[in-house]
Amino acid sequence: MDAELQLAAGAPAGLEAAIRFAIAHESPWSRDPATGNWGVHEDDPPPWNRLLGPVSPRGPCSGVVLRHGIQLAAWGEPGREDLTFSVAKTYLALIAGVAHDRGLIPDLDEPVVARVRNIGFEGDHNAAVTWRHLLQQTSEWEGQCFGVPEQVDRYRVVSFDPTPAQGRKGEARPLRRPGSYWEYNDVRINQFSLALLHLFGRPLPEVFAEAIAAPCGASEDWRWVGYDNAWVEVGDRLVQSVPGGTHWGGGMSIDAQDQALIAQMLLSGGRVGGRQVLSRKWIEQMITPCALAPFYGFLVWLNTGKRVFPGLPENSWFAVGAGSSISWIDPQHDAVVVVRWIDAAAANDVLANFGTALQG
Repeated sequence: MDAELQLAAGAPAGLEAAIRFAIAHESPWSRDPATGNWGVHEDDPPPWNRLLGPVSPRGPCSGVVLRHGIQLAAWGEPGREDLTFSVAKTYLALIAGVAHDRGLIPDLDEPVVARVRNIGFEGDHNAAVTWRHLLQQTSEWEGQCFGVPEQVDRYRVVSFDPTPAQGRKGEARPLRRPGSYWEYNDVRINQFSLALLHLFGRPLPEVFAEAIAAPCGASEDWRWVGYDNAWVEVGDRLVQSVPGGTHWGGGMSIDAQDQALIAQMLLSGGRVGGRQVLSRKWIEQMITPCALAPFYGFLVWLNTGKRVFPGLPENSWFAVGAGSSISWIDPQHDAVVVVRWIDAAAANDVLANFGTALQG
């Protein structure tokens, strides 16, 4: 077996072929972000079509497969820290789960302004925004976060949303009442991250390291950084707020092996060994379909009606980032599949091949 592909003894037949297929369908993105315009959405209107934080070169198509918590396969550079883009949104949901389990957010339907003040949740409209709205992307929060107006991401089109946009990205779509409209919007997610920062009173990467990464057995090599101007005073410290992705740069860089360990914790109902990292109740809420968007939970994608990935079981759920980076949590096969840097157009076929192999 060549160095870039490792299979455990007794790995199911078909797994090597699935990996070879994934490698053959590597992302068309340049490995050099300077030539690929990383972090800038192709439809971002000026002056918001520029980077505000750092980006880094990527590695090859890589991944890890676990079944029953045991690693069956790894390929590419599974130990390389690479940007995950919107997988970071799911990690924000895990931090929110820590807050919920610790009693910092006892009621998800409580307005954010009840606990976090003077960061943009005041006023007749924004005062109605709740934690649940932010977690489900139904907040309709209005304003700017670190100088970027949320209007930039209005009328945003994402591939899994069956509702066609009725206008051009960045136009002033009339806002709805908070909780009554679903829209994928990175500025609102960054505002959510800022709210969590103030709620904990400490940098979110510190919370993630202590409450999620370390208990899952992840390395200390990942990095979560913000925009160059995203520094705020919290208590007596100047700290950086981190984004829930790499739109405009920054974001989470982590390796596939660490991603697999975090996904395995979620598959195991929040438990690692004898420790409950996140409550099972929180994870059940994460994967409860949003009434307005049944393909979405708490910053995770759901396969309700097999709408997201038709070739996979309906009870599958996912953390998905541009590029493409996908963590597939597969209760049907008691498996985790992490694939990094695959062509988005081939993602369903890539994952379906792994599903077929895991049946063997």
